[in-house]
Amino acid sequence: MLQNEWIYDWNTATPPEIPAGTPVLLDDETLRDGLQNPSVFDPSIEDKLEILHLMESLGIDAVNIGLPGAGPRAAAHTEALAREIAANRMKIKPNCAARTHENDIRPIVEISERAGIAIEAATFLGSSPIRRLVEDWTVDHLQRTTEKAVKFAVEHGLPSMYVTEDTVRTDPETVKRLYSTAIGNGARAVVLCDTVGHATPTGAFNLVKFVVEEVVKPSGEKIRVDWHGHNDRGLAIANSFAAVAAGAHQVHAAANALGERVGNTPMELMLVNLRLAGLIDRDLSNLRYYCEKVARATKTSIPPNYPVIGHDAFRTATGVHAAAIIKAIQKHDHRLADAVYSGVPAHLFGMEQVIEIGPMSGKSNVLYWLARHQIPADDTLVSRILEAAKQSARVLTDAEIQALCTEPASR
Repeated sequence: MLQNEWIYDWNTATPPEIPAGTPVLLDDETLRDGLQNPSVFDPSIEDKLEILHLMESLGIDAVNIGLPGAGPRAAAHTEALAREIAANRMKIKPNCAARTHENDIRPIVEISERAGIAIEAATFLGSSPIRRLVEDWTVDHLQRTTEKAVKFAVEHGLPSMYVTEDTVRTDPETVKRLYSTAIGNGARAVVLCDTVGHATPTGAFNLVKFVVEEVVKPSGEKIRVDWHGHNDRGLAIANSFAAVAAGAHQVHAAANALGERVGNTPMELMLVNLRLAGLIDRDLSNLRYYCEKVARATKTSIPPNYPVIGHDAFRTATGVHAAAIIKAIQKHDHRLADAVYSGVPAHLFGMEQVIEIGPMSGKSNVLYWLARHQIPADDTLVSRILEAAKQSARVLTDAEIQALCTEPASR
């Protein structure tokens, strides 16, 4: 039985906003923008190298390997990552962040030359009216700064990725002027940013559409359009998909939504949703390990109810839910078991449905647990476990259930 015969999908009742086959690139910001989160620890270079290889295993297209102008440690780590990519001929393409200043761009030039690999220079500056007010900047000043920085990067052999901060709150005239200047001076990628998490999907769509129609197409150049979003309103994933629907080619994201304040677009959920939308087709079995590795390396935690990679994402101890999942498992169809009480197929991401025993459980939970652990299920044992679960305020641990299994029968 095909899945579409037993699930009616309202998501596809009308043509999708993003047609199947649309290429969507991903730029991983975990090791740069993600580390700006004030609660994280900057990982060791050994951890960063392992995370880099996990990105490669997930098919992530590009990676921000640092802001070498920030200091000696940042520069050393950036160079080590660049050398690792070059030495292993990795497919993932590196980029580095830089303010629109020669002192930030020059270290990227030097690292690129020493590592023998092209590194895209992601030069950024603030652009919104509110930022201009605070900084006493004029648009003329921003245009001159843009021209000088992009020209310097291109003249020194670096691919240029031009970024304006807070693009989503910037007036159309300034957006058009600054990005046109960057493209005219050799930038071949432009990044539109929701730096403070202000955007809604409509706003993201409108901004990207404007830049594609009013800046990119009139330039006559082949320009990659990137979307960089933050999650302050909880809309980062929706905004990213709206940006792609409007014509963005690449989305920036970070593992576990790390980044300033509440963080960047979560990379793992972009991968999940792109996979479920049929826009990518790759092995994502390392997804949880990638997220857990980043959490350990940055000394941060993943909430248990976090989608897909959280500890509880595919666990249930509720009797009705468990009974349906168990019946599906007994039909020997993992797709059926994945789908009956979950909108995300666990097996696509290296995981499986887990049945627990707790105060909301029924007899089927206990029978399933015992069968999984190859323990004979007599009525007395099942009743003993179920009674203990009903008296508990939480799900029983495996050790507690094992103890109940070995407890002598009462006389």
